[in-house]
Amino acid sequence: MISKKLEEAINDQINAEFYSAYLYLSMAAYFDDMNLKGFANWTRVQAQEETYHALKFFDYLAERGGRAILQAIKEPPNKWESPLDVFEKIYKHECYVTERINNLVKLAKEKNDNAAEIFLQWYVTEQVEEEASANEIVKKLKLIGDNPNALLLLDSQLATRVFTPPTTTK
Repeated sequence: MISKKLEEAINDQINAEFYSAYLYLSMAAYFDDMNLKGFANWTRVQAQEETYHALKFFDYLAERGGRAILQAIKEPPNKWESPLDVFEKIYKHECYVTERINNLVKLAKEKNDNAAEIFLQWYVTEQVEEEASANEIVKKLKLIGDNPNALLLLDSQLATRVFTPPTTTK
């Protein structure tokens, strides 16, 4: 049985993950409007990942005897200055999510909930990849600068990203 405090914290994280999906979809709409379909694809795939993360938490609560309580999702921003601005915001957002996951790990330790700690390690590892991926694109966009040909090349590379749900071993 999961503690009430950890159940509430995970419910807050479910909301944060769904907000992340909304944020990435808003960014996809921005890129669609710019006719940067590869960038739009990348952020749509990211929205799918965030939805997967939320549902993984959702299912975990049920497995542990808790209950997911869905909360209102706040409206994400919808305007940015440039693709670089978007990806700088993505990197900053992923760092924030990492902090949230680390706080959940800390709470699981405080509650002596080994099962939760083990479960959360998947997210710890996932956040390393999330931050690295966003930071890599930030660095590329900084190298590109005002070069439209290089931007279109990166756009075509980002168009190849697909969402593949991780396999689980239950």
